[in-house]
Amino acid sequence: MSTSHNLVGVLERLRGEGLLPTDTLAVLCVGSVARGWANERSDYDLVVVTREPFADDRARGLPVPLQPATLPTVGLRVDGRRWEIKYWLDTQMDQMFAKISRERFEAGTHASRALIDVEELALERLIPAITLTGEEWVEARRRELAESAFRSFAVSRSLAGMDSAVEDALGQLAAGDAESAVLSARRAIGHVVDALLESHDCYGSAQPKWRARRFREADPTEVPFEQYWALETMRDLDPAAPDRWVERTVQWCRRLCMEVEV
Repeated sequence: MSTSHNLVGVLERLRGEGLLPTDTLAVLCVGSVARGWANERSDYDLVVVTREPFADDRARGLPVPLQPATLPTVGLRVDGRRWEIKYWLDTQMDQMFAKISRERFEAGTHASRALIDVEELALERLIPAITLTGEEWVEARRRELAESAFRSFAVSRSLAGMDSAVEDALGQLAAGDAESAVLSARRAIGHVVDALLESHDCYGSAQPKWRARRFREADPTEVPFEQYWALETMRDLDPAAPDRWVERTVQWCRRLCMEVEV
């Protein structure tokens, strides 16, 4: 069944449930369904953008460092499938974009403090989203995202994570704690691969379960998939000599980070 067929009737269902405000600017399908990765157990993740705050007894408020400081979210079961609907204000989007301006990046704003996960997820999902209504709003925001420093913030954050994991691995190895060093080196792989994919505008580091799908989608020339997958699955780890795997992995991560463009 095609994604487009799956989405037929979504707007009508939202309207019938009283979940489509009259001041709606856009409705998007995001997440695995939008990217063509969904399975029979996948949720429908929907984003509704409005001018005024959405209020409904069914909504729970997620805290966000914005004004207003909550993100109304409604969970719904439709024909056996769970729908999760997030209601973003257009003005909240403005605030998030202000956080990732090129001026802020060049001023040295620390990448890890630019956005929290729910904000980063909202922005990165604009790129592959399926627009159900509000095409002009979505296209304008996509252009704004492309012109921002979002990519630079994401890549810098992931590279910083790699550096930290590498330092942990080497310190643990020097202390004779090879098992912990293996786990830290494993974490370094994830961070440097995320940085590589983000440099190709393929985001999603907060959801590592999709990293292999993201890698195939981005198809980076810097690393073949099989090489990445061998490291991701720790194929060459010898339990009798874990230190060698850690050392090789650290070297690989450091070489790859030199090829990643911030």
